[in-house]
Amino acid sequence: MEQGTPVIAVDGLSKSFGNHYALRNVNFTVKEGEFLTIFGPNGAGKTTLIRILSNITKASTGQITIGGFLLDREPEKIRRRIGVIAHQTFLYEDLTAEENLRFYAKLYDVNDLDHRIETLLTEVGLAHRRTDRVRTFSRGMQQRLSIARAMLHDPTLLLLDEPYTGLDQHAAAMLSGWLKRLRDSHRTTLMVTHDLEQGVDLADRVAILVKGRLVYDHQKSEIDLKNFRPLYNDLVDRGKQ
Repeated sequence: MEQGTPVIAVDGLSKSFGNHYALRNVNFTVKEGEFLTIFGPNGAGKTTLIRILSNITKASTGQITIGGFLLDREPEKIRRRIGVIAHQTFLYEDLTAEENLRFYAKLYDVNDLDHRIETLLTEVGLAHRRTDRVRTFSRGMQQRLSIARAMLHDPTLLLLDEPYTGLDQHAAAMLSGWLKRLRDSHRTTLMVTHDLEQGVDLADRVAILVKGRLVYDHQKSEIDLKNFRPLYNDLVDRGKQ
């Protein structure tokens, strides 16, 4: 990727399901090391956006480049650069924590695998549960393991889809601490959420998606944080009219 090239560039992205448009002409870029949070109510198109960026769902129209590669032409080169953390953990409940990580490691040809697994399980506080089946884990523990899964191949880009959903206070605090450390390491992150407090706290830049349209996009340093919730509510209400 050439210096100065955005890590993510989305141009004219739309996605329709029959006559319903989940996304309408969405345009934005994300710079290297930037943490962008996109807010939106349920049904705004947030999960659809993440699914398209992670190449799970195909766009109807538009062009997407990630790391300088076109998503529709070079998905394999892109897949190795991204990690996805979502409310869906993508874990196999009948496998142990370690078996899950070994399964995903095969997809990415992870080097020095034993050390990598040991390090990640220790960092997410699950080293003592490495041989336990995932179905015995709490929601918070499963989400911690999904963080380890997403970070297994040391991705340069993280895509986060409502990662706080269903987490207790302890697990949410652990996730926030982890994400802040990753932000400080200059990793590029895009998170979609409806949680204003968590999303603003972590972000360098915030945007708002309403009914498939990007209606707001500003650096956090440019916005009035005290009045952000009323602004968000007003944009959501206007977008529903």
